Amino acid sequence: MQPALSMNGSACQASTAASHFKAVERVITAMRERLDEPLSLEDLASIAIISPYHFDRIFRQTVGIPPCQFLSALRIWSAKKLLLTTCLSVTDVCFEVGYNSLGTFITRFTQLVGLSPRRLRRLAKEAALIEIDQLNRIDGRETSQSRPGSGITGHVSGNENIDGPTFVGLFPAPIPQGRPLACALLTRPGFYHIPFIEDGIYYAMAAAFPWSEYPKALFLMESGEMRLATSASPTVVKNGRVETGSDLVLRPAQLTDPPILVTLPLLLSESFGAARNRVEGPGPGSPAQSIIGEMASSAGEGLRPDAQFERRPVTGVQV
Repeated sequence: MQPALSMNGSACQASTAASHFKAVERVITAMRERLDEPLSLEDLASIAIISPYHFDRIFRQTVGIPPCQFLSALRIWSAKKLLLTTCLSVTDVCFEVGYNSLGTFITRFTQLVGLSPRRLRRLAKEAALIEIDQLNRIDGRETSQSRPGSGITGHVSGNENIDGPTFVGLFPAPIPQGRPLACALLTRPGFYHIPFIEDGIYYAMAAAFPWSEYPKALFLMESGEMRLATSASPTVVKNGRVETGSDLVLRPAQLTDPPILVTLPLLLSESFGAARNRVEGPGPGSPAQSIIGEMASSAGEGLRPDAQFERRPVTGVQV
């Protein structure tokens, strides 16, 4: 009788888990449809048909962050999309995604995205000047090789044949919110290397897009054809050595994935600007103009498939 009871118990647990997952998906769908409404934890729990206490716990277990934090990130991501795809004013966008205070919206947007709403629009217009045909000719057929030295080296792979820009970022928390501590850009999935990482605990995330979605994907990090990968366990760097694996396996984006608010062109422009200053010294022109010039010239020469764009040395959580 004991094995039968055990099997029944396992089936019951699986059924409960599936029910909880569907409840979370139902709530996230409602969030997307009702961004302009002041949804409280009680409102969300009511949609899930679960008590607020248990809903909060189930949502955290399923998604990785609290429901209110997910809703906040979803509102900011939706604001990014409206800013980049419509002519709505910043004020109109603020109210469209559920904020009642323009100042609060701009502050929160800048914290999570890395730049203000108006600067995002300017950067998008300037980055659009990059000749996409040139970038499509980047030779990404060879597999990049890891390089010796300090830092984090890993491999991005997937079950599907993905051939397109691949972003790898290091974050201080399991969820890729805000600006990464350091990042790299590959022309296709493969080996990556992020140098000059100080001792600490890091969480790696990768996102890959087909070239057909370039450059929109760099700004929106929208699901669609995007493939995502997050580290199952933290990457620990101690005494200058990586003590855990840093490989990432890409998968299709899911409804329960928290929105990715990274603005990749901003990180690239900062990296290109820093590199140009080291070589040529400070010069005129905005960071966005620097990225346009650098990427266009690099594409014309043939950008190496292992091209890495480091922001700066970082300090992680001390171990």
